[in-house]
Amino acid sequence: MNTTPLSFNPVDNERLARLCGPLDENLKQIETGLDVQIQRRGEHFKCSGEHADLAVYSLTRLYLLAEKRDISIDDVQLELVEVRQHEQQDGDVPVLLTRRGDLRGRTPRQSGYIKAISQHDITFGIGPAGTGKTYLAVACAVDAMERDAIKRIVLVRPAVEAGEKLGFLPGDLAQKVDPYLRPLYDALYDLMGFDRVTRLFEKNLIEIAPLAYMRGRTLNNAFIILDEAQNTTPEQMKMFLTRIGFGSRAVITGDVTQIDLQRHQKSGLVEVEKILGQVRGIHFHHFQSEDVVRHPLVQKIVDAYDHYQLKNDETSQAK
Repeated sequence: MNTTPLSFNPVDNERLARLCGPLDENLKQIETGLDVQIQRRGEHFKCSGEHADLAVYSLTRLYLLAEKRDISIDDVQLELVEVRQHEQQDGDVPVLLTRRGDLRGRTPRQSGYIKAISQHDITFGIGPAGTGKTYLAVACAVDAMERDAIKRIVLVRPAVEAGEKLGFLPGDLAQKVDPYLRPLYDALYDLMGFDRVTRLFEKNLIEIAPLAYMRGRTLNNAFIILDEAQNTTPEQMKMFLTRIGFGSRAVITGDVTQIDLQRHQKSGLVEVEKILGQVRGIHFHHFQSEDVVRHPLVQKIVDAYDHYQLKNDETSQAK
């Protein structure tokens, strides 16, 4: 087991307090995220574990940041995402024009995803939860609107129940599907601000709609995002893709391990790559568990489920 010492000199107790967080919460996050043990006595740290060197590197970077401000849990988790990457980001990391001035890809695949969206008329983002598929797609849409590259943003989701029934929810159809569209609202509010989003909704320059409302429409000069696309049927996927008009760009996101369709129904997202994989102007971008930008345990949960599924598949083949 690797053990790496670290000391900060000269001693600055205020920065040390910011680094460690209340009740050493930031240190616990690093321990969980990198599978290490961190012992601390004053300004002296000792990191033990396979990734002890990464823990020292993260502590050093966060200590530099602590000179300017408090270190939040978000800061720690974003640092863990970046430090876990085994391949280096290239020098040309695109930065998106949104209310969040520092918004960029945190992993090489996220940066590649942003580049792919800018270079293709239709981009598919496929991968596990928490990899930024939807959030970065919405950010690219906001960026395109800020640069006057498109006139409107259309965000679409299939209203498929994950075990619950829409009919038992109160309200009319719009109110019933609203919970399914909430992540898209949240991303917009974060990237543009509540007041601006509200004004753009009133002018119909941003529209959020269930997939069923897309039939018969043609969308020109728009940035269209289909979220949770694993819950579309092949017929719905074809219908959506043929809505795209002149000057429009589309991003389709989904996680093929979280399909909520009936057992007898095929997923349009699973089938579409076989059909359109070689079509020029369409790009399929795949994320992995190391691209997860959430609590460090989310990556471990994704890996554990993948390992469990692989084990089951091998057992089934052996029989």
